[in-house]
Amino acid sequence: MTPAEDHWNWQKPSWPAFIWDAEKLKDAEAQFLHRAGLFQGALRHMGEDDKTALTIEVISSEAYKTSEIEGEILDRDSLQSSLRLNFGLGGEERRVPPAEKGIADMMTALYRGFDRPLNDQILFHWNRLLISARRDIADVGYYRTHPDPMQVVSGVYGDIKVHFEAPPSARMAPEMARFIDWFNQSGPGNAHPLPPLTRAGIAHLWFVSIHPFEDGNGRIGRGVSELALSQALERPTLIALAHVIETRRKAYYRALEDNNKSLEITDWLIGFADTVLAAQTRSQGLIDFTIEKTKLLDKLRDRLNERQMKALLRMFKEGPEGFTGGLSAENYIRITGTSRATATRDLSELVEMGALTRSGKLKGTRYYLNIKTVG
Repeated sequence: MTPAEDHWNWQKPSWPAFIWDAEKLKDAEAQFLHRAGLFQGALRHMGEDDKTALTIEVISSEAYKTSEIEGEILDRDSLQSSLRLNFGLGGEERRVPPAEKGIADMMTALYRGFDRPLNDQILFHWNRLLISARRDIADVGYYRTHPDPMQVVSGVYGDIKVHFEAPPSARMAPEMARFIDWFNQSGPGNAHPLPPLTRAGIAHLWFVSIHPFEDGNGRIGRGVSELALSQALERPTLIALAHVIETRRKAYYRALEDNNKSLEITDWLIGFADTVLAAQTRSQGLIDFTIEKTKLLDKLRDRLNERQMKALLRMFKEGPEGFTGGLSAENYIRITGTSRATATRDLSELVEMGALTRSGKLKGTRYYLNIKTVG
């Protein structure tokens, strides 16, 4: 199945000379830097334990979501356990499956090595971490070499739609050399610096257009975007980029498909910038949630019984969104192992103490954390 000449962006004579309207991105670029400053200011109001907890929460959520975008559902507890070990925090002993350990190690490497120039070896290392346990992939830890077209398709035999085709494997070395050179030269303080959202958006689209690996391209491409944003801020971004992309997955894939056919990418960059700004809002909400959670626990610490503390900690684990539809008495009974009568009494006390709010009646009664956040 051979696509028509010039059908994909990499087939065009001017590839990879992307075109965009920088004026249409100026406001978003300014917002990104302003919000990044507010985020950093909010971090200064957090204790070290809370900062560490936030870092683990954001990275583990991003690891989970960037895998979910690709249809891979991981175990959250294993992810967090692996990350805690990576950050020297110990934690419970558990055997972490290869997929969870691989993405956790990649995200840790990204967090710790954001200030290094990009090169083949970094990308090869990330790829090995992601798919080293796979036995169905020949090219692990280096660019693909197979002669077959690298295509994204849908449909059934006889009625197949090609959504995307990448450059042939024989072109990977020169394509990636050009990409890596551009990435490093377009960074802060280098020969041809670009604004952070523009650089991150181009990097993601360009990398995915090349599709250099047999597997892991989406996750690594999003990692490269995070790298670009972190380098602009001179610190890890700690933004929920993959989380927001996952909530917009259909639009994300549609935008990638549309912009793999044209070198005019203003619409892609505008959409990507909006996604990053939404990710910043999400992360700011996590900071607010963490600060308010600490205040609430400090206020109630000597007033809670063991069951109530266990239930609150379980609710905090769900993050700002809380339990879908709220906490029910049945949820409380399962979490604490107590009787219905005791659960009813405990929940009423939590409402009276201001820890929870209550809505609904009888079996429809639901409880929510009494915490105000943004995002």
